[in-house]
Amino acid sequence: MTATIQRKLNDSAAARWTALILIASMMFFGYMFVDVMSPLKSLVETARGWDSSTFGTYAASEYFLNVFVFFLIFAGIILDKMGIRFTGLLSAGLMVLGATVKLVGITDWFQTTQLCGWLDSWWTSFPGSAKMASLGFMIFGCGCEMAGTTVSKAIAKWFQGKEMALAMGLEMAIARLGVFAVMWLAPMISNKFDQSIVAPVGFCTALLVIGMLCYAVFVVMDKQLDKQLIAAGELKEEKSSDEEFHISDLGQIFSSKMFWLVALLCVLYYSAIFPFQRYAPNYLEVTLGVDAESAARLFSCFPILAMILTPFLGALLDFRGKGATMLMIGAIIMTGCHLCFAFLLPLFPSQWLALTLVVTLGVSFSLVPAALWPSVPKIIDEKILGSAYCLIFWIQNIGLCLVPLLIGKVLDATGGYTTPMMIFSSFGVLAFIFSFYLKLEDRKKGYGLELPNIKK
Repeated sequence: MTATIQRKLNDSAAARWTALILIASMMFFGYMFVDVMSPLKSLVETARGWDSSTFGTYAASEYFLNVFVFFLIFAGIILDKMGIRFTGLLSAGLMVLGATVKLVGITDWFQTTQLCGWLDSWWTSFPGSAKMASLGFMIFGCGCEMAGTTVSKAIAKWFQGKEMALAMGLEMAIARLGVFAVMWLAPMISNKFDQSIVAPVGFCTALLVIGMLCYAVFVVMDKQLDKQLIAAGELKEEKSSDEEFHISDLGQIFSSKMFWLVALLCVLYYSAIFPFQRYAPNYLEVTLGVDAESAARLFSCFPILAMILTPFLGALLDFRGKGATMLMIGAIIMTGCHLCFAFLLPLFPSQWLALTLVVTLGVSFSLVPAALWPSVPKIIDEKILGSAYCLIFWIQNIGLCLVPLLIGKVLDATGGYTTPMMIFSSFGVLAFIFSFYLKLEDRKKGYGLELPNIKK
């Protein structure tokens, strides 16, 4: 009987990897929805009268509530107070709700409603369809970012002392597969339904419902794990006052120099990746002189090496370490790629060169996230880990909200992509500086960022 109690659900490799697949599926469908309109930028501008500034504002809206209404900070408090089960289902529900609102906003039917006419005239010349789509994207963004932090904490719980970095790497690889899939599927579905914007967005909305059901299955598994942890004496049914999360614990996070180094590195690095992702298909379309579908398929190769390498890099971190070094190398590669996008590819507009740069950028997108997220539990106490992840995501979201706006304005002002690519490159240089400083701090204080995760 004792042996039965001691062997917990996450001690079973099959059970913990099944749990990973279930929660990663939610993020896979979420990543598909995030970029479903990226390959349709030219079509949206033609069909709905959007310009680059409008598209940039729409792209930025995903992060608006997270940043300016501080939703991500509240999300961290909810996560640490209510746990991964409640927070995960809440985030999945918000994604589905927001996706539905956005879907309604881009339909032909909505263009004929009085609400759309009022939105057209209200506040600014920003089109009514874009305002409605942005509102939905704001709600979706609250759920998606909350889900990202919840998934990180769930993996930390299920893989503590096991293959945590590998698991986080695989989760990221599965999520990025969503980017690859939607770059192919969105133009195909659009063409199948006579250049429709609604069809691919509706398809991805339906997938979000499936993702919510997957997480509901994980919730059942996690309840069983908690029962076993309580029976084994590793988890208390009620936490003591010392173990409970308190709002005052946020001060412990904000006073940590390592937290700020990780957060600033994160916002700089991701500000050069995700906003670029929104414009990349159009950049390739313009630079190479190809159609939108060909450009989207070319960029779909971006996550390929990331998907392949991230799990291996996670395993390397688990067994060998060198997390801080990987952050530095990733920043260097990303900077070089954006400089080549700015100057080299316009001079030699070859699809093979473009493919090489896109895939190489994917290598950077393997190195940095694979090393970044498993490092956070090494510098932050477990009881405030959810809040720490959310605060990092909140700071990251500031960049992800403002940078698409900036790029849209710069595109309208300059009419070309050279300056935007130089802006992305400058973020890479700053990210390298912070990663170098992070490594120096780790060497001084001994947080173990260069040490393996699996303890022998």
